[in-house]
Amino acid sequence: MKILQYISYFWYIAINWNTRIAWYIVRNERRGEKKYSIHSTGYDELKHLALTDVDIEHASIYMPADFTLLETGFQQLQLPHLHFIDFGCGKGRALCVAAHFGFNNITGIELSPQLYKDAQNNIAVTQHLFPHVNFHLINNDAFYTPIPSTANCLFFYNPFDKMIMQQVVLNIDKSLLEHPRSIEVIYITPMHKNLFLEKGYTETFHQRIQKYMEISILKKEDVSKAKRRG
Repeated sequence: MKILQYISYFWYIAINWNTRIAWYIVRNERRGEKKYSIHSTGYDELKHLALTDVDIEHASIYMPADFTLLETGFQQLQLPHLHFIDFGCGKGRALCVAAHFGFNNITGIELSPQLYKDAQNNIAVTQHLFPHVNFHLINNDAFYTPIPSTANCLFFYNPFDKMIMQQVVLNIDKSLLEHPRSIEVIYITPMHKNLFLEKGYTETFHQRIQKYMEISILKKEDVSKAKRRG
């Protein structure tokens, strides 16, 4: 069953991107899924949601973040690992990997009810390994989801278009204004990176492995602390 998933995923990537990227990603899929004991490979074009009242006009298809890029992102973080949030968490891959990298408070936001259930199953496995970790899943639209005051690491894998991303960035800014703190963003396939840069974020790390395989780490310092130091 797992081999069929890998084959299906390989051909999906090969047809939509190219075979070179497909080989690279599927090799990483096999390694990462074994390493973290999760089942998150695959894609979902979310067409089934179009038959419900869920608005998918601004959502991207589900594809999990490449394990190598994901691990690189966590390795490049500078702030203490306090509260990690994944916007469009899909089957929960980034949430589970975050636990392995030392986050004790982990939140996932997912629009699709089916992907939400898949994330629950993967989290249950990871919870056995890290019983002290506080996982929280939200089945909702990120557009309307407030940012917790404790969140200091946010993750995006190109989950939605510019319109939704603009609102999410505004939600983040509101949270930072109400509860000043430093914050970091792991952004894979950073299509709308400029939205963060325009809000005063600094890019502390950038890597492009090949086409479609790109990651940025963006950081915004706690302005109130800087003023106090001044």
